[in-house]
Amino acid sequence: MRGKIQFDSTTYNVVIGGWAKLGRMCEVEKNWKAMLVDGLEPDCVTFSLVIESLGRAGRIDDAVEVFNMMEEKGCIPDTVVYNAMIFRRVADALEMFDEMLHRGILPTIGTVTSFIEPLCSFGPPYAAMMIYKKAKKVGCGISLKAYKLLLMRLSRFGKCGMVLQVWEDMQDSGYSSDMEIYECIVNGLCNIGQLENAVLVMQEALDKGFCPSKVIYSKLNNKLLNANKVEMAYKLLLKVKKVRRSENARRYWRANGWHF
Repeated sequence: MRGKIQFDSTTYNVVIGGWAKLGRMCEVEKNWKAMLVDGLEPDCVTFSLVIESLGRAGRIDDAVEVFNMMEEKGCIPDTVVYNAMIFRRVADALEMFDEMLHRGILPTIGTVTSFIEPLCSFGPPYAAMMIYKKAKKVGCGISLKAYKLLLMRLSRFGKCGMVLQVWEDMQDSGYSSDMEIYECIVNGLCNIGQLENAVLVMQEALDKGFCPSKVIYSKLNNKLLNANKVEMAYKLLLKVKKVRRSENARRYWRANGWHF
């Protein structure tokens, strides 16, 4: 087909992008080399596609080489290229984030999430929190997804003070808490023994009509009983039962065509 039709940069980008989605690195490289042979200059989209493909294939050194070539060609990296590099270069996330800021590139909400998500997938949340703090400092927006990832990771590692601070930041940003977030807060408070505060957060969720999962409720209830806070556990049980009855009623009527 290439012999019959004159390919331009846009055409090559479409072809390379198609092979990249299929994970066919050999075809990506083949068309990448053909593009250079034809004397066409790769643009930011081309570099991004090739870098992402190399990253997905685990060829980090090659991805870095193409990234450096991109700069030599005078093509300024944008958020798309950095997103592609983030996919595998998690260890260098902080350095890359600082590099973006140094170049005057303000990360978008999606880019900040792209940094935070892999950093929350393993190990302590220190690096993710550093990205979060840097992003907040320069005025970047933080997505609800990023907030949830941070809250879950911080909760898991018992960083209750940070959990409450991030939760407050999330609310100040205009996001509302759902049951998933409330459960994350309750779980974190339970992990460090702040049972009274955990009950207060659970009650706030119940007052909004959210129904906790059996796992989180059982965890809090058992800890209350073990701490000999029987009366507090009983009052919470009554409130949970009330909300669950209401939730079951809503499900029944909605199943029968009523929406309220």
